[in-house]
Amino acid sequence: MDPRERILLKATELYFRYGIRSVTMDEIAGQCGISKKTIYQFFEDKDALVSAVMDKVIDKTEGECVMDQQKSDNAIHEVFLALEMVQEMFSNMNPTILFDLQKHHPKAFDRLEQHKSKFFLSVLKSNIQRGKAEGLYREGLNEDIIARMRLETSFLPFNPDVFPKGKYSLSYVEQELTEHFVYGMATTKGQKMIQKYIQERTKTQNA
Repeated sequence: MDPRERILLKATELYFRYGIRSVTMDEIAGQCGISKKTIYQFFEDKDALVSAVMDKVIDKTEGECVMDQQKSDNAIHEVFLALEMVQEMFSNMNPTILFDLQKHHPKAFDRLEQHKSKFFLSVLKSNIQRGKAEGLYREGLNEDIIARMRLETSFLPFNPDVFPKGKYSLSYVEQELTEHFVYGMATTKGQKMIQKYIQERTKTQNA
């Protein structure tokens, strides 16, 4: 693995675990077993490193979303595949990371906002259209309104005013919000499908 990629991977790991503000360039260099000067050969400053980390995370997320669309059996299956991806990401993520981005690294935060409002919104609308066509979601749903609502609630677990740090894990909150979201759209046929996937997840988790 080349040095730049190694730096990105370690920075991603540390930022997700401890938050961005609390992790210094010295700590990243020490964890990588290199000098801080080496980091600056690839990244002009911490802001540039944070932006590169977010670009990598966003690219990975987009790729996994496309894969979920392709390999899912139906719209509800796609939602639960996406939930698995998000829960894995959230499992070791410090909830302060979004606040750190917004306050200290606005360029990277804007990139994330663009990702939400374009790619993620498009994926959500596509899923709702698919579910309606499959008879799993109610016909009368306004795709734009429901997709935008879901877009905002997806990031609600990071809001300390709503979910104080330590009360619930990010993964658990996201699971509850996802199930609420998909049940709210489902037809009777869709509700049975949701129950099936929840049971399958429970069996896998308890195995």
